[in-house]
Amino acid sequence: MAAPAEEPPKKKQRNYRRDKPWDNPDIDHWKLEEWKDEYSPGAFVEESSFATLFPKYREKYIREAWPIVTRALGKCGVACELNLIEGSMTVRTTRKTSDPYIILKARDLIKLLARSIPVAQALKILDDGMHCDVIKIGGLVRNRDRFVRRRQRLVGPDGQTLKALELLTECYVLVQGNTVAAMGSIKGLKAVRKVVEDCMKNVH
Repeated sequence: MAAPAEEPPKKKQRNYRRDKPWDNPDIDHWKLEEWKDEYSPGAFVEESSFATLFPKYREKYIREAWPIVTRALGKCGVACELNLIEGSMTVRTTRKTSDPYIILKARDLIKLLARSIPVAQALKILDDGMHCDVIKIGGLVRNRDRFVRRRQRLVGPDGQTLKALELLTECYVLVQGNTVAAMGSIKGLKAVRKVVEDCMKNVH
């Protein structure tokens, strides 16, 4: 007669584990709460600023679109500066800034403008739930001809492959030079990055 199987010993740390308020399947952990100015009524103690350079061929477009960028950031309490001599864009917080995360959104905005994203599309990064990712593909393939062919495979004939990727991930995707810029939800951006990197590494 076979001996009864012994039960595995219980871990002591589980005896003292209590249910947490967030261990509830009804809670949507991906939901973003809308920011309200009363959450941070006072001014910030320190000033935060970010700057980014832009290529020479983007100077004319950025100079024309800068008043639109200034108005959009002014509503958020963020100051911006365009330096055509150095070819740089700078954003910084002011005494009117209430949302501590908006400066990071403004940083992403000027980064997208430097990556040839149209201003109408780039301004959407200021919305809650919209994120961006700049994927560097230049160092993934050593051979230049092979790099160009794989980048073209990502775009597809008449941009059809790129359009299908945008529909599947619900993200905006732009292939420009040695980078791929994407805008969308966090889940969508993770899918875009995986597809782009696999395509450049010749993974089917």
